[in-house]
Amino acid sequence: MTIAPVTVENFRSSMVSGSNLIDNATRAETASFEQTLLAAFDKMNQQQIHTSELSQQMMIDPDSVDVHDVTIAMAEANLSLKLAQSVIDRVIRGWNEITTNR
Repeated sequence: MTIAPVTVENFRSSMVSGSNLIDNATRAETASFEQTLLAAFDKMNQQQIHTSELSQQMMIDPDSVDVHDVTIAMAEANLSLKLAQSVIDRVIRGWNEITTNR
């Protein structure tokens, strides 16, 4: 009797980002703030998904993944998430200052 491996469906990998629906600028220098922000969030999301996939692969087949690669991927994903949180906080703080300024 063969036991089938356990698989977990990753719902985040099937999500489609809205940034590919926006018309991209012809040059990177002329990209709008929205396009730049969405591209950065897409990259951050890809790092999170990559880290999740590496972690799952390490649990399923520990010899196929180097533990250092998983640790580095987790650190990069954590750093990008903290950076995104800082940017969002600064944008909200700036918006609040603009709207409350008399």
